[in-house]
Amino acid sequence: MPAISTIDMVVVVAYMALLVAVGAVLSRQNKNTSDYFRNGCKGTWWLVGASAFMTSFSAWTFTGASGVAYEAGWSVLIIYITNAIAFFVGAIFIAPWFRQLRCITVPEVIEKRFGPKTQQFFAWFNVLTNLVYAALWLYGLAIFCSSVLGYDKYINEVIVVVGLVVLLYSTSGGSWAVMATDFLQCLILVPITILMAYLSIKAIGGFSGFEQAITDQNLTEKFSVINADGVFKNHSYTWVWAGAMLLKNVLNYNTLNSSYRYFAVKDGWEARKAAAMAGVLMAMGAFIWLVPPMVARLMYHSEISAMEIAKPAEAAYAVISLKLLPTGLTGMMVVAMLSATMSSMDSGLNRNAGVVTQDIYPTICRLMGWTPREDKALLNLGKLVSIACGLCIICLALYFARSGGKGVFQLMLDVGTLLAMPLGVPLFVGIFIRRAPVWSCVCSVSLALCSSTVGFYSSTLAKWGWLSEPWAFQDKLFWNVGLGVLGFVITIPFWSTASEQYKKKVDDFFTTMHTPVDFEKEVGQGNDHQQLRILGIFSVIVGVFLGLLMLLPNPMEGRLAIGFVAVFVGGVGSLFVYIGRKPDAEINTNQTDSLSADDA
Repeated sequence: MPAISTIDMVVVVAYMALLVAVGAVLSRQNKNTSDYFRNGCKGTWWLVGASAFMTSFSAWTFTGASGVAYEAGWSVLIIYITNAIAFFVGAIFIAPWFRQLRCITVPEVIEKRFGPKTQQFFAWFNVLTNLVYAALWLYGLAIFCSSVLGYDKYINEVIVVVGLVVLLYSTSGGSWAVMATDFLQCLILVPITILMAYLSIKAIGGFSGFEQAITDQNLTEKFSVINADGVFKNHSYTWVWAGAMLLKNVLNYNTLNSSYRYFAVKDGWEARKAAAMAGVLMAMGAFIWLVPPMVARLMYHSEISAMEIAKPAEAAYAVISLKLLPTGLTGMMVVAMLSATMSSMDSGLNRNAGVVTQDIYPTICRLMGWTPREDKALLNLGKLVSIACGLCIICLALYFARSGGKGVFQLMLDVGTLLAMPLGVPLFVGIFIRRAPVWSCVCSVSLALCSSTVGFYSSTLAKWGWLSEPWAFQDKLFWNVGLGVLGFVITIPFWSTASEQYKKKVDDFFTTMHTPVDFEKEVGQGNDHQQLRILGIFSVIVGVFLGLLMLLPNPMEGRLAIGFVAVFVGGVGSLFVYIGRKPDAEINTNQTDSLSADDA
């Protein structure tokens, strides 16, 4: 794969510096752990919505998913459309409930619903698996970026640099920096991927040329959204598969384990708008992300298939980007791919630090008889934990690079795959069913784990003759969800055996979840306009920087392409600065005076 230019490298380095600067500027917003881990519940809907969107996917979208689009066309659309539907389900009713739980961490929510023992299990499990997944994302991103940048031998260096950048801004700025950088990354990702889809369609001769090429290369059947069973050797993109994907994503995006997405927003109505925004962005991305790899299949198939890498199809998006984007914007495409993974890493890092500080640390203090830290000391502990988790992620990614995925990493990934759905089912069902004893979660997980284990080893069991054939994705999912729900439901008759203390805890959980947030009474004064000003200024800086790239020696079409991205980012930034020009304190004072006059 050809390497990007020195100018594009400068763009990538400048982007990294910008993220660190955002963390430094927003570090002043953190006065306590509520600020550090959930924006003090002052996050605006557009800020939280952009963050929810960015954390819902990684660079896999531009590698693994692009490889699927390269081979199977529109079939992969199902994954992202069902993601969007899951967000819309949240917007209808679940997202406001999660905000109204008034929690800082997910284990805190689980403790309120299922008690301290279940809380501690989920706390430790989530911290360990989050570290592993973050290291895996970092390692995969390093492989991809080192290849695109032309530095195949420097995977370790890319791991360290990217890891330290994420560590710096997420530790210094906390949740404020995480969400702010997620928004900036979203603001860059949207126009660059729209442009990439446009250039791809233009290169193949418009939509008519696109459709004609599919027909000429006999790919009509393979590129269908839904395929007949047996069209692809190792995958099945049938209606049943689509239904299973919908069920999986609706569950994953709306369990108590995903409630953290809305902790930072101001109230339930803002949570609803944040989820809807994320759904709209996901639905839009579903189309524009898949066009380039499909065009790459139609135009550069022989070139891509001849590449000496394990899965050439997964390089399709990178190859067509290098061919179609002008000098300067190739670096921005690398930035877009970086942001897709870094946004998941930074939120996971901040979330892990919150779980350790708010859930694990107090429990250890109680067991050891220590007096837990409070206020500023607890905030500083959260920062230290964030640094420690970040360094662990970097070290684990380096180990992963050295061992090629063997050893403890593979073990942890296997455990995560085995337990992911069984652990998620009771955290979804428990939102709707109130009258279930404290051990309902354990019963649900235990039953679902039986089918999960069979599904995980189904290939081996089929070889031994214990199964007629290995279970497909949809088989595993339907069995896991079915048995998980059954395991929860069969405990309902035992509600009468629960202690009065636990019954009161459950009643309090549901009462709190359905009680709307009074922002002024519970939180106080917002800083909406300050958020607009800060992010507007950073967006204008990015827009001006991109505008300067128009001076590079490119054809007029290339300069116009750069101008489109620059105007999009800078225009949104300018609008934000204009709207946010009035101080929040002055706005609140004016509103109070107006209300007093009306009352009089």
